[in-house]
Amino acid sequence: MLGLTETVVSINRVSKTVKGGKRFSFGVLVVVGDKKGSVGCGLGKSKDIQFAIQKGASQARKSMIKFPIANGTIPHEAVGKYGAGSVWMKPAAPGTGVIAGGGARCVLEAAGVTDILAKSLGSNNHFSMVYATFEALQILRSKEDIMKLRGKA
Repeated sequence: MLGLTETVVSINRVSKTVKGGKRFSFGVLVVVGDKKGSVGCGLGKSKDIQFAIQKGASQARKSMIKFPIANGTIPHEAVGKYGAGSVWMKPAAPGTGVIAGGGARCVLEAAGVTDILAKSLGSNNHFSMVYATFEALQILRSKEDIMKLRGKA
């Protein structure tokens, strides 16, 4: 796909002890976004880092979600939970920037959010943060969607 940005959030090196020594493999968490409200994340595992990144990016493209962006920020407050980690997100005024830590920042920047306040609560594991941010983004609804649901449009 054209116009997608790939960001490697974390690289996890795992070793397995065998008769001849240690064998290393890598797990890579990749976030892919189009900076227009679509974002995806994926985990790729391989004995070579480049292959792991390719696998993660491919997985991320398959798991892309779309959410509403209103004036460079999110339409309303949201909390996402995944495992022991949770992310609280709040809309911010124009010019605030992306105030978020670690994995949440990578997801929000790849998605094209320019102004937001986000706080990670609980676990600060990269995987939990990224997936919790996804949970929060999936529950976002635009004003028009809510009006339609209530039958006022």
